[in-house]
Amino acid sequence: MRIFDPHIHMTSRTTDDYERMAAAGVTALVEPAFWLGQPRTTVGSFTDYFDALIGWEPFRASQYGIAHHCTIALNPKEANDPRCVEVLAELPRYLAKDRVVAVGEIGYDSMTPAEDEAFAAQLALAVEHELPALVHTPHRDKLLGARRSLGVVKESGIDPGFVTLDHLNEVTVPEVIGSGCWMGFSIYPDTKMTPDRMVSILREFGLERMLVNSAADWGKSDPLLTARTGEAMLAAGFSDDDVDRVLWRNPVEFYGQSGRLDLGSSDVEATFAGNSILRGGS
Repeated sequence: MRIFDPHIHMTSRTTDDYERMAAAGVTALVEPAFWLGQPRTTVGSFTDYFDALIGWEPFRASQYGIAHHCTIALNPKEANDPRCVEVLAELPRYLAKDRVVAVGEIGYDSMTPAEDEAFAAQLALAVEHELPALVHTPHRDKLLGARRSLGVVKESGIDPGFVTLDHLNEVTVPEVIGSGCWMGFSIYPDTKMTPDRMVSILREFGLERMLVNSAADWGKSDPLLTARTGEAMLAAGFSDDDVDRVLWRNPVEFYGQSGRLDLGSSDVEATFAGNSILRGGS
Protein backbone atom coordinates (compact mmCIF):
# COMPACT_ATOMS: atom_id res chain seq x y z
CA MET A 1 0.00 0.00 0.00
CA ARG A 2 1.47 3.34 -1.05
CA ILE A 3 0.15 6.40 0.73
CA PHE A 4 0.22 10.14 0.04
CA ASP A 5 -1.20 12.01 3.04
CA PRO A 6 -2.64 15.21 1.53
CA HIS A 7 -3.08 17.05 4.85
CA ILE A 8 -0.87 16.45 7.88
CA HIS A 9 0.87 18.91 10.22
CA MET A 10 4.30 17.38 10.71
CA THR A 11 5.59 20.46 12.55
CA SER A 12 3.57 19.06 15.46
CA ARG A 13 4.93 15.52 15.14
CA THR A 14 8.10 13.75 16.24
CA THR A 15 10.71 11.98 14.17
CA ASP A 16 9.29 8.73 15.54
CA ASP A 17 6.11 9.57 13.64
CA TYR A 18 8.05 9.96 10.40
CA GLU A 19 9.60 6.55 11.00
CA ARG A 20 6.22 4.93 11.70
CA MET A 21 4.64 6.56 8.67
CA ALA A 22 7.40 5.37 6.35
CA ALA A 23 7.02 1.82 7.68
CA ALA A 24 3.26 1.99 6.99
CA GLY A 25 3.76 3.03 3.36
CA VAL A 26 3.59 6.83 3.53
CA THR A 27 6.05 8.12 0.95
CA ALA A 28 4.62 11.59 0.26
CA LEU A 29 2.68 14.24 2.14
CA VAL A 30 1.45 17.82 2.06
CA GLU A 31 1.71 19.96 5.18
CA PRO A 32 -0.74 22.89 5.15
CA ALA A 33 0.06 26.08 7.04
CA PHE A 34 -2.27 26.26 10.03
CA TRP A 35 -2.91 27.66 13.51
CA LEU A 36 -0.19 26.43 15.88
CA GLY A 37 -2.36 26.67 19.02
CA GLN A 38 -0.51 29.62 20.52
CA PRO A 39 -1.67 32.89 18.93
CA ARG A 40 0.93 34.64 16.80
CA THR A 41 1.37 38.34 17.36
CA THR A 42 3.69 39.47 14.54
CA VAL A 43 4.17 38.85 10.84
CA GLY A 44 7.68 37.63 11.57
CA SER A 45 6.36 34.66 13.50
CA PHE A 46 4.49 33.60 10.36
CA THR A 47 7.47 33.98 8.06
CA ASP A 48 9.68 31.98 10.41
CA TYR A 49 7.05 29.24 10.34
CA PHE A 50 6.75 29.36 6.54
CA ASP A 51 10.53 29.14 6.25
CA ALA A 52 10.46 25.95 8.34
CA LEU A 53 7.75 24.48 6.10
CA ILE A 54 9.83 24.95 2.97
CA GLY A 55 13.21 24.17 4.53
CA TRP A 56 13.47 22.20 7.75
CA GLU A 57 10.46 19.90 7.38
CA PRO A 58 11.37 18.68 3.86
CA PHE A 59 14.82 17.84 5.21
CA ARG A 60 13.37 16.03 8.22
CA ALA A 61 10.99 14.03 6.02
CA SER A 62 13.72 13.13 3.55
CA GLN A 63 15.59 11.25 6.26
CA TYR A 64 12.76 8.69 6.13
CA GLY A 65 12.27 8.63 2.38
CA ILE A 66 9.15 10.81 2.48
CA ALA A 67 8.59 13.58 -0.08
CA HIS A 68 7.38 16.68 1.79
CA HIS A 69 5.40 19.50 0.19
CA CYS A 70 3.39 22.28 1.79
CA THR A 71 0.66 24.85 1.32
CA ILE A 72 1.01 28.46 2.46
CA ALA A 73 -1.67 30.86 3.73
CA LEU A 74 -3.07 32.96 6.53
CA ASN A 75 -5.31 30.45 8.30
CA PRO A 76 -8.98 31.30 8.96
CA LYS A 77 -8.72 31.54 12.75
CA GLU A 78 -5.89 34.06 12.72
CA ALA A 79 -7.51 36.01 9.90
CA ASN A 80 -9.58 37.57 12.68
CA ASP A 81 -6.52 39.06 14.39
CA PRO A 82 -5.49 42.46 12.95
CA ARG A 83 -1.90 41.76 14.01
CA CYS A 84 -1.78 38.84 11.59
CA VAL A 85 -3.54 40.15 8.49
CA GLU A 86 -0.43 41.95 7.22
CA VAL A 87 1.05 38.55 6.42
CA LEU A 88 -1.13 38.53 3.29
CA ALA A 89 1.41 40.88 1.70
CA GLU A 90 4.17 38.33 2.36
CA LEU A 91 2.41 35.37 0.74
CA PRO A 92 3.33 35.95 -2.94
CA ARG A 93 7.04 35.36 -2.36
CA TYR A 94 6.27 32.05 -0.65
CA LEU A 95 3.73 30.98 -3.25
CA ALA A 96 6.55 31.12 -5.81
CA LYS A 97 8.60 28.46 -3.96
CA ASP A 98 9.15 25.09 -5.60
CA ARG A 99 7.60 22.79 -3.00
CA VAL A 100 4.54 24.98 -2.30
CA VAL A 101 1.74 23.12 -4.07
CA ALA A 102 -1.36 25.10 -3.02
CA VAL A 103 -2.73 28.08 -1.15
CA GLY A 104 -4.05 26.86 2.19
CA GLU A 105 -5.47 26.38 4.66
CA ILE A 106 -7.95 29.11 3.81
CA GLY A 107 -11.68 29.32 4.39
CA TYR A 108 -13.72 29.59 7.57
CA ASP A 109 -13.41 29.12 11.30
CA SER A 110 -16.22 31.30 12.70
CA MET A 111 -17.51 32.74 9.39
CA THR A 112 -16.76 36.36 10.25
CA PRO A 113 -16.43 39.30 7.84
CA ALA A 114 -12.66 39.25 8.40
CA GLU A 115 -12.58 35.61 7.33
CA ASP A 116 -14.65 36.47 4.24
CA GLU A 117 -12.04 39.05 3.21
CA ALA A 118 -9.03 36.81 3.81
CA PHE A 119 -10.69 33.89 2.04
CA ALA A 120 -11.50 35.92 -1.09
CA ALA A 121 -8.05 37.56 -1.15
CA GLN A 122 -6.26 34.23 -0.97
CA LEU A 123 -8.42 32.60 -3.62
CA ALA A 124 -7.39 35.51 -5.83
CA LEU A 125 -3.76 34.68 -5.07
CA ALA A 126 -4.39 31.06 -6.03
CA VAL A 127 -5.79 32.20 -9.38
CA GLU A 128 -2.90 34.61 -9.91
CA HIS A 129 -0.27 31.97 -9.13
CA GLU A 130 -2.13 29.15 -10.92
CA LEU A 131 -2.16 27.05 -7.76
CA PRO A 132 -4.79 24.81 -6.20
CA ALA A 133 -6.55 25.97 -3.03
CA LEU A 134 -7.10 23.97 0.16
CA VAL A 135 -10.24 25.17 1.97
CA HIS A 136 -10.84 24.56 5.66
CA THR A 137 -14.54 24.09 6.38
CA PRO A 138 -15.53 25.15 9.92
CA HIS A 139 -15.91 22.67 12.75
CA ARG A 140 -19.15 24.38 13.84
CA ASP A 141 -22.15 24.96 11.56
CA LYS A 142 -20.43 22.73 9.04
CA LEU A 143 -23.25 22.59 6.49
CA LEU A 144 -23.62 26.37 6.44
CA GLY A 145 -19.84 26.67 6.24
CA ALA A 146 -19.68 24.36 3.24
CA ARG A 147 -22.40 26.32 1.47
CA ARG A 148 -20.73 29.66 2.16
CA SER A 149 -17.37 28.25 1.05
CA LEU A 150 -18.84 27.09 -2.25
CA GLY A 151 -20.32 30.54 -2.76
CA VAL A 152 -16.96 32.26 -2.26
CA VAL A 153 -15.25 29.74 -4.56
CA LYS A 154 -17.81 30.44 -7.28
CA GLU A 155 -17.43 34.21 -6.91
CA SER A 156 -13.64 33.97 -7.16
CA GLY A 157 -13.68 32.52 -10.66
CA ILE A 158 -11.21 29.77 -9.75
CA ASP A 159 -11.65 26.45 -11.55
CA PRO A 160 -13.50 24.30 -8.97
CA GLY A 161 -11.26 21.39 -9.96
CA PHE A 162 -8.44 23.39 -8.39
CA VAL A 163 -10.21 23.48 -5.01
CA THR A 164 -10.50 20.95 -2.18
CA LEU A 165 -13.09 21.51 0.53
CA ASP A 166 -11.59 19.71 3.49
CA HIS A 167 -12.87 18.32 6.81
CA LEU A 168 -16.10 17.15 5.18
CA ASN A 169 -18.46 14.55 6.61
CA GLU A 170 -21.69 12.71 5.81
CA VAL A 171 -23.74 15.91 6.15
CA THR A 172 -21.67 18.02 3.76
CA VAL A 173 -20.82 15.55 0.98
CA PRO A 174 -24.21 15.88 -0.78
CA GLU A 175 -23.72 19.67 -0.78
CA VAL A 176 -20.26 19.53 -2.35
CA ILE A 177 -20.29 16.51 -4.65
CA GLY A 178 -21.92 18.27 -7.59
CA SER A 179 -19.78 21.40 -7.36
CA GLY A 180 -16.74 20.17 -9.28
CA CYS A 181 -14.55 20.68 -6.19
CA TRP A 182 -12.49 17.94 -4.62
CA MET A 183 -13.64 16.55 -1.27
CA GLY A 184 -11.27 16.11 1.67
CA PHE A 185 -11.91 13.96 4.75
CA SER A 186 -9.87 14.00 7.94
CA ILE A 187 -9.63 10.66 9.73
CA TYR A 188 -9.12 11.99 13.21
CA PRO A 189 -10.06 10.52 16.60
CA ASP A 190 -13.19 11.71 18.43
CA THR A 191 -13.86 14.97 16.56
CA LYS A 192 -13.85 14.11 12.84
CA MET A 193 -14.14 10.95 10.69
CA THR A 194 -13.34 7.30 11.44
CA PRO A 195 -12.07 4.73 8.92
CA ASP A 196 -15.40 2.89 8.92
CA ARG A 197 -17.39 6.08 8.35
CA MET A 198 -15.04 6.94 5.49
CA VAL A 199 -15.59 3.53 3.92
CA SER A 200 -19.35 4.10 4.04
CA ILE A 201 -18.96 7.45 2.26
CA LEU A 202 -16.78 5.89 -0.44
CA ARG A 203 -19.29 3.09 -0.91
CA GLU A 204 -22.17 5.56 -1.30
CA PHE A 205 -20.52 8.35 -3.29
CA GLY A 206 -17.65 6.66 -5.14
CA LEU A 207 -13.93 7.34 -5.37
CA GLU A 208 -13.83 10.31 -7.74
CA ARG A 209 -12.23 13.47 -6.31
CA MET A 210 -12.01 11.93 -2.85
CA LEU A 211 -9.00 12.78 -0.64
CA VAL A 212 -8.36 11.00 2.67
CA ASN A 213 -6.00 12.58 5.19
CA SER A 214 -4.98 12.19 8.82
CA ALA A 215 -4.81 15.95 9.60
CA ALA A 216 -2.51 14.87 12.43
CA ASP A 217 -1.44 17.84 14.54
CA TRP A 218 -0.82 18.86 18.16
CA GLY A 219 -4.19 17.49 19.27
CA LYS A 220 -5.22 13.89 19.83
CA SER A 221 -4.50 12.48 16.40
CA ASP A 222 -2.85 9.57 14.59
CA PRO A 223 -0.65 9.90 11.47
CA LEU A 224 -1.35 6.25 10.56
CA LEU A 225 -5.10 6.64 10.10
CA THR A 226 -4.68 6.88 6.34
CA ALA A 227 -3.23 3.36 6.44
CA ARG A 228 -6.04 2.22 8.74
CA THR A 229 -8.56 3.59 6.23
CA GLY A 230 -6.92 1.64 3.43
CA GLU A 231 -7.13 -1.52 5.53
CA ALA A 232 -10.80 -0.82 6.26
CA MET A 233 -11.45 -0.38 2.53
CA LEU A 234 -9.88 -3.75 1.77
CA ALA A 235 -11.86 -5.43 4.55
CA ALA A 236 -15.06 -3.94 3.08
CA GLY A 237 -14.37 -5.42 -0.36
CA PHE A 238 -12.65 -2.56 -2.15
CA SER A 239 -9.80 -3.64 -4.42
CA ASP A 240 -6.10 -2.85 -4.10
CA ASP A 241 -6.53 -0.55 -7.09
CA ASP A 242 -9.38 1.30 -5.33
CA VAL A 243 -7.17 1.86 -2.29
CA ASP A 244 -4.31 3.05 -4.48
CA ARG A 245 -6.59 5.50 -6.21
CA VAL A 246 -7.86 7.05 -2.98
CA LEU A 247 -4.61 7.03 -1.01
CA TRP A 248 -2.17 7.79 -3.82
CA ARG A 249 -3.44 8.66 -7.27
CA ASN A 250 -6.13 11.13 -6.16
CA PRO A 251 -3.80 13.35 -4.08
CA VAL A 252 -1.14 13.17 -6.79
CA GLU A 253 -3.73 14.29 -9.32
CA PHE A 254 -5.02 17.17 -7.22
CA TYR A 255 -1.69 18.60 -6.11
CA GLY A 256 -0.05 17.69 -9.42
CA GLN A 257 -2.00 20.56 -10.92
CA SER A 258 0.53 22.85 -9.27
CA GLY A 259 3.28 21.47 -11.50
CA ARG A 260 5.51 21.24 -8.44
CA LEU A 261 5.17 17.72 -7.05
CA ASP A 262 8.60 16.16 -6.66
CA LEU A 263 7.83 12.43 -6.52
CA GLY A 264 9.81 11.31 -9.54
CA SER A 265 8.43 12.16 -12.95
CA SER A 266 7.36 8.60 -13.74
CA ASP A 267 5.02 8.43 -10.73
CA VAL A 268 3.33 11.73 -11.51
CA GLU A 269 3.04 11.08 -15.24
CA ALA A 270 1.67 7.57 -14.72
CA THR A 271 -0.97 8.86 -12.34
CA PHE A 272 -2.15 11.57 -14.72
CA ALA A 273 -2.16 9.12 -17.64
CA GLY A 274 -4.26 6.64 -15.67
CA ASN A 275 -6.90 9.01 -14.29
CA SER A 276 -9.74 10.51 -16.29
CA ILE A 277 -9.96 13.88 -14.50
CA LEU A 278 -7.22 16.34 -15.39
CA ARG A 279 -7.03 19.96 -14.26
CA GLY A 280 -10.71 19.97 -13.32
CA GLY A 281 -11.96 18.60 -16.66
CA SER A 282 -13.88 15.39 -17.22
